[in-house]
Amino acid sequence: MHLAYPAVLAALLFSVGLYGVLARRNAVLVLISVELMLNAVNLNLVAFDVWLRDTLHAGQTLTLFTIAVAAAEIGIGLAIVLQVHRNRGSSDLDRLRDLAEEPPGTAPQPPHGTDAQKAEATA
Repeated sequence: MHLAYPAVLAALLFSVGLYGVLARRNAVLVLISVELMLNAVNLNLVAFDVWLRDTLHAGQTLTLFTIAVAAAEIGIGLAIVLQVHRNRGSSDLDRLRDLAEEPPGTAPQPPHGTDAQKAEATA
């Protein structure tokens, strides 16, 4: 087997994942795109491990570590996305600009739906 076949496939997978990260607005789809990119890296690691005939199988070992890190990343990422969706009602990344810190010198805005705002709305 030539090394070019898995390398081209990995490059295509990585390109699709990169496009998904840059073009998508939904946080879940961005996480899926990151997983595609990690899988492209895993494919390269295993392909080069087979091509080099490494006796320690370092590429396969690194692939297992990458899979473990990716599983933890997806678990934490999905938990954050679900919590944001519960609080905000959307997982759209453009609408999450409110989570950024306020620039120095500006007064912090009160959260939406405070008791004072509710009293003003009913008066």
